Amino acid sequence: MTPDPHSENVPDTMAAMLLTGHGGIDKLVYRQDVPTPKPARGEVLVKVTATAKNNTDRKAREGLYPTEDKGDVTSFQIGGSPTLTFPRIQGADVAGRVVAVGEGVDAERIGQRGLLDFNLYADERRDINLTPDYYGHGADGGFAEYIAVPSDQFHAVGNPEFADAQLAAMGMCSYQTALHMLNSASVKAGERVLVTGASGGVGTALIQLCRIMGAIPYALSQQDKSDALLKLGAEAVLDRSNMQNFTDKVRAVTQDHPIDAVMDLVGGEMTNCFIDTMIFDMKRRTSYPRLSIAGASGGNVSEIMWTRIYLYQVQIFGVSHGTREEAEQLVEWIRSSQLKPVLHAAFKLSDLHEAETYFVNRSSNYLGKIVIVPDSQWQEHGAPYALGKTS
Repeated sequence: MTPDPHSENVPDTMAAMLLTGHGGIDKLVYRQDVPTPKPARGEVLVKVTATAKNNTDRKAREGLYPTEDKGDVTSFQIGGSPTLTFPRIQGADVAGRVVAVGEGVDAERIGQRGLLDFNLYADERRDINLTPDYYGHGADGGFAEYIAVPSDQFHAVGNPEFADAQLAAMGMCSYQTALHMLNSASVKAGERVLVTGASGGVGTALIQLCRIMGAIPYALSQQDKSDALLKLGAEAVLDRSNMQNFTDKVRAVTQDHPIDAVMDLVGGEMTNCFIDTMIFDMKRRTSYPRLSIAGASGGNVSEIMWTRIYLYQVQIFGVSHGTREEAEQLVEWIRSSQLKPVLHAAFKLSDLHEAETYFVNRSSNYLGKIVIVPDSQWQEHGAPYALGKTS
């Protein structure tokens, strides 16, 4: 007999933040009468306890993904047609508990706590993801009280060391992207890796993942975050506010060794500086210079001499999302506490406007992730991590 999706006293309506169109935070509308989703065949219904915020939420809302017409406002359409329709519930990195199951899913899943693999996969392949889309963009996400997702993508995590807000802070949008950056560049134990944008969600994930893989991470960030990044695992922290003679500064902390691979979240005019750190002494290298890029916070256009790329054999990897295999590997590391959450603060779902503003105007002590907690879950899962209590 198929379990009743309302067997756990699931209400017919729920609170959710609806994205109603491209634009500012005024396009985010808080409603308490949104129909609660029902799990389809192969799905579970999750009561959301925390969802991490990502920069892609803002970019999708503002329509910052480029087209041929640079003045156009759009979202990305890698699959060939738009999947972001309005209204849409954003939020990709969902933690919560299963409260109902759809047809074909074992009812024993009810009650399990877990973390969502945020991808909308186009097929069942485990090793590749060519048309990435995600919950919160091509389907409704976790800025709500409930979400229905495929059972095999909601991974049970019983580790009592992590609270739900902390679990959401280790969500796949950052950690899977970081792991895919490292895997794409075939980073190996002992290699020196430069991590740009090191204080954000992907950056802090990269530092931890380098250490798990045996690589040596060098962080690029503001100096007032040095202590926290060193504690997290960075070998050294380079000052992003002063890029003059940057290669010399890198050589000083690497004992004159070139960087083996750059994990770039910045782009823009800094790209050449990052390449310089890999090619200043090719005779000392044991592998090709590699640059993985998964962000462009420093600018969407870089001027690069292609002669430098092909003569020095620099390999460039564009990275967006990751694979099922990588998601499963990350969950194993979370279950075994090899990965640690970097949680900056929690905000109520109804205060998402405030959270968006805070996220854009980040304070100097900002490190890691912001999570959004439904108002109904706030006292248990959000209040202990409210702004000012975790930093």
